[in-house]
Amino acid sequence: ISAVAVVLAVAIGGITRLTESGLSIVAWKPVTGALPPLSETAWIAEFDAYRQSPEYVKRNHGMSLDEFKKIYFWEYLHRLWGRMIGVVFLIPFLGFLITRQIPRRLVLPLIGIFALGGAEGGVGWWMVKSGLVNDPMVSPYRLATHLGLAAIIYSALLLTGLRLIWRPQQIAVQVSGQVPGQVAGQKLHRWSFVLIGLVFTTLLAGALVAGLDAGLIYNTFPLMNGSIVPPDALAMKPLWRNLFENPATVQFLHRLLALLSFTAILCFFLM
Repeated sequence: ISAVAVVLAVAIGGITRLTESGLSIVAWKPVTGALPPLSETAWIAEFDAYRQSPEYVKRNHGMSLDEFKKIYFWEYLHRLWGRMIGVVFLIPFLGFLITRQIPRRLVLPLIGIFALGGAEGGVGWWMVKSGLVNDPMVSPYRLATHLGLAAIIYSALLLTGLRLIWRPQQIAVQVSGQVPGQVAGQKLHRWSFVLIGLVFTTLLAGALVAGLDAGLIYNTFPLMNGSIVPPDALAMKPLWRNLFENPATVQFLHRLLALLSFTAILCFFLM
């Protein structure tokens, strides 16, 4: 359930990004922020705080209160969903821990996952904060960190669930169809880590694309404005900045990584 909830959190975060709602709440209140404004006075106070932000001043000047409520909804839902994941995880965990229904080998990993969830909330605010200073745009690096940590939490939850269902030796048998330790199972196990790393890198590249609005530059595929490699791919100095800060290069690398991931998954399936 927690793993599915994390996937939904990522989806809500994506909608928050697409609707440009992420900077609508300009304060981080982990406890009291669980409640939305409950009166017209509270809404006006929240809106007044937003009107001091760079996003309102530079992008949304003249926005009405009703328009503000629409973008507020998605950011509030995203934060509330994250809080709910923590509660839904913590209460059963404590209950099972007290009644000693959790295997001892899983206690520390589960505590670690909960700590990562708390860190994710902090990273989310760290990301939002970067867009509340001068330029109403969150740091692409912080956005990639936020999404990457969510992927790590999801993976940890999934792995923990599999450990409850199967032991490592049983997983090897299910994957390879052979007894543990044989070459086929070892080969699949080794390549699976390569595949996970490639997909994770593609995910982070996608976060940079979103953070830089790089997806809006070239809208043809597979060529980019008639070229395989965009002509301005190396426009920044020093050259390493192009990999992370040049929208054209970042979009190109994301496309390349996506194709490599698809090819690798297909090959893995056929092994």
